[in-house]
Amino acid sequence: MSQSNQILEYLRKGNSITPLSALQLFGCFRLGARIFDLKRSGHKIKEEDVRMDGKRFAKYFLDKVSV
Repeated sequence: MSQSNQILEYLRKGNSITPLSALQLFGCFRLGARIFDLKRSGHKIKEEDVRMDGKRFAKYFLDKVSV
């Protein structure tokens, strides 16, 4: 199964994903690129900016309308 498909299935289960969790779970170094691919395929993925310990990163989740 491709990384994009693994990520999509993970999101469909109601989970959110960050770059660190994508690396740990799926070995994905380029989560933003996979999210771009999924959005381009028509999936409604939302993004939330997270700030933690002086760092900023994105957290992605499926729009509840598209689940």
